[in-house]
Amino acid sequence: MLPEYFKCKKIVITAGPTYEKIDPVRFIGNYSTGKMGYAIAAALAENGADVHLVSGPTRLEKPHAGISMYQVESAREMYDTCIRLFPDCNMAIMAAAVSDYRPATYNDTKIKKKDDRMILELVRNPDILAELGKRKSERQIVIGFALETDNELEHAKQKLEAKNADAIVLNSLNDKGAGFSHSTNKITIILKKGIIFEYPLKEKRDVAIDIITCISENFN
Repeated sequence: MLPEYFKCKKIVITAGPTYEKIDPVRFIGNYSTGKMGYAIAAALAENGADVHLVSGPTRLEKPHAGISMYQVESAREMYDTCIRLFPDCNMAIMAAAVSDYRPATYNDTKIKKKDDRMILELVRNPDILAELGKRKSERQIVIGFALETDNELEHAKQKLEAKNADAIVLNSLNDKGAGFSHSTNKITIILKKGIIFEYPLKEKRDVAIDIITCISENFN
C-alpha cells in the first residue's frame, strides 16, 4: 500500500481500444487489450481512490469492486464521457488507445463487395487528452500515454507539450514484451518539469504500481 495520497481522490482513467464503425459488421480499431489501463485502475482503487474507468471494448472483467465503470465503443463516446466526468475530478489518466480517425459516413447496411478497390474517407476524432489539457485547472493533473515506433522520446516530449499534459507514460513497440497483447510492459515516464524516469520490463500489475508511485511522489 502507498501512503494515503490517493485516498478519496476522484480519478478518471481510460483503457482499451475504440471501435469506429464502417457498417453493421465492420469497424476500424487497434490491438489494445486494455490490460494496462485496467491494472492502473485496480492499483488506484486498492489505494483508496474513487476510480471512474472509461473502457473501450475489451474482454476484461471489472478490475476492482469499488470502481465505477463506463463502457463505451467509439472515440466520440469516450470523449463525451470523459468531458462529463472531468470537471470535478482530481486527476485524469488517459491510457486508452483511441482511434485518431473515424469513417466520414456510416453505412446502415452491410457494404457489398463490388469493385477491386474501395476508398474509405476518414475524418479526425476529437482529441481527448488535448481537450482535458486545455480545460484542466491548477488543482487538476492530466497524464497521457504514448505508444511510439520511432524517435520515441522526442515524440513523447512533443506530445507532452502539445497536449498540455503533466506527464506522459511512454512505451515503444520496439521493446520486446511491451505494448499491445502482452502481460508485460516497459515504460518511461516524462514529467512536465523535465524529469525522466525509466523502468525495466515488468508485469503490467507491477508497472501500474510504478506509475502510481511516481505520481504520488511527484505531484503534491
